[in-house]
Amino acid sequence: MPTIALTAVRKSYGTHPPAIDNLDLEIPDGSFTCLLGPSGCGKTTTLRMIAGLEPLDAGSIEVGGRIRDSVERGVFVPPEERGMGLVFQNYALWPHLTVARNVEFGLRVRKVRATERAERTMKALKMMQIDWAADRYPAQLSGGQQQRVSLARMLVINPEVLLLDEPLSNLDAQLRLEMRAELKRLHDETGHTIVFVTHDQLEAMTMATHVVVMNKGEVQQLAPPLEIYHRPANTFVAQFVGSPPMNLFDVGTDESGPFRGAVHDRIVAERPELNGALRTVGVRPEAIRLSARSAAADSPPGGLLEFDATVTTVLPTGSSTTVSLDAAGTELYLVSFQPVTATPGDTARCSIDLTDLHLFDGARARLPEPSAARPSKENTAP
Repeated sequence: MPTIALTAVRKSYGTHPPAIDNLDLEIPDGSFTCLLGPSGCGKTTTLRMIAGLEPLDAGSIEVGGRIRDSVERGVFVPPEERGMGLVFQNYALWPHLTVARNVEFGLRVRKVRATERAERTMKALKMMQIDWAADRYPAQLSGGQQQRVSLARMLVINPEVLLLDEPLSNLDAQLRLEMRAELKRLHDETGHTIVFVTHDQLEAMTMATHVVVMNKGEVQQLAPPLEIYHRPANTFVAQFVGSPPMNLFDVGTDESGPFRGAVHDRIVAERPELNGALRTVGVRPEAIRLSARSAAADSPPGGLLEFDATVTTVLPTGSSTTVSLDAAGTELYLVSFQPVTATPGDTARCSIDLTDLHLFDGARARLPEPSAARPSKENTAP
């Protein structure tokens, strides 16, 4: 399967700021890569440029080492010649054709022999576990079943690359869960290079081998999902990936609140090289612990930060509980996987291991790890 390389790609619409600005991106061979970001970040535009549906204003796109689009060289390979399969958010099935006829449509256009068409159509339907509906019409199927048909229609032409533009957003929660499992299985079985556009971080974290976090037409980070979660490249990634988002705090010279000057001094005391560079610290909600200790208790261990906070909201989800806190005017979120007995208005004792803090500089970029970094958390679930 081919590697996809975008080099200095630019795309703008009219006089607005560019949708994509000088984008350099390499999508690994055989990967399941999710383009993740908020609405308007440029992820769908990027997918459409790879597919050939949007012309470039500048730059080039190569697939498997072959140029598919280059403004400088005057090369443009039309979409139908790029060997790619594209699935949209809308299923776009022909309502007057049976499931089998919908799936074989691309093969008919390519004038494939009838016997081969039938073989490949049934193989694709069986792969998507929808072969039992070959003689039905789209209106007789559920949304999830129709999406399976649209995926089978894409697979039947045996594309080199699969491009999926938010294909699960029209499905209910249960069907989305089932289709995520199906897409993961599909990638494991075929080994195709898959590019999947989504604004849903859960889809990206559960399915992808690589995640590209985008914002304002620029790549913020490209990495495996757990690296994105445990070592975000900047504060945008830190807050976009994770629910609730990472708590972020300015740790300048202001002494107010539990995360200000005192924390700065404790971190710099251990890592003097960060003096003058450290500006923001972050902590994941699940890294904050509720403690029964009172404010008058003995001093905590050197690597532990303890503070009092007022409980403002308790949100049980079943498997965990999200608690919002007010710590001397600083709002933060905590996630507990143990029963929470506190109620709004209670004062809670909280603790954070300083090694769980994420450190960022004045440009909001992640500061380098210490030379003797703690063991990676990549093998732990977020």
